[in-house]
Amino acid sequence: MTSGRPLSILAAIGVAALTSAAWLVAAPGSADAAQATPCSAAARACVDLSTQQAWLMRDGVVVYGPVAARTGRPSAPTAPGTFHVTFKDLHHVSTIYHAAMPYSVFFHGGDAFHEGSLAVSSHGCVHLSHAAASTFFSTLRVGDEVQVVR
Repeated sequence: MTSGRPLSILAAIGVAALTSAAWLVAAPGSADAAQATPCSAAARACVDLSTQQAWLMRDGVVVYGPVAARTGRPSAPTAPGTFHVTFKDLHHVSTIYHAAMPYSVFFHGGDAFHEGSLAVSSHGCVHLSHAAASTFFSTLRVGDEVQVVR
């Protein structure tokens, strides 16, 4: 007990306060919502090459992220630009590199979001953790806009 109150009550009050504060950062319709990422409100997925982070968005509001991402190496960089999801493949295997690419969401030729090492740069794809790749895969749809910025 602390100050005569059970710890669980204080913990619940703290959780509620943190939850409320988190929504203030990117509340729907707020002026700061579109500024939570370096991408425009039209993006459904955003990748920042300089910070190696990615987000999922809806109407300019962050709905997931930022999450750690690992993009292309200098010899095979991830291209900046505005793209659209072209197809998805849960169990994709690269025919070029003979490597598994679970939870692939393709958005620029052979470039995709997929589960991969966050310690090793890709050949142009955006590596995500298992949890993030799964979330991107289940959230993004063919045609959704993806923005990759420097």
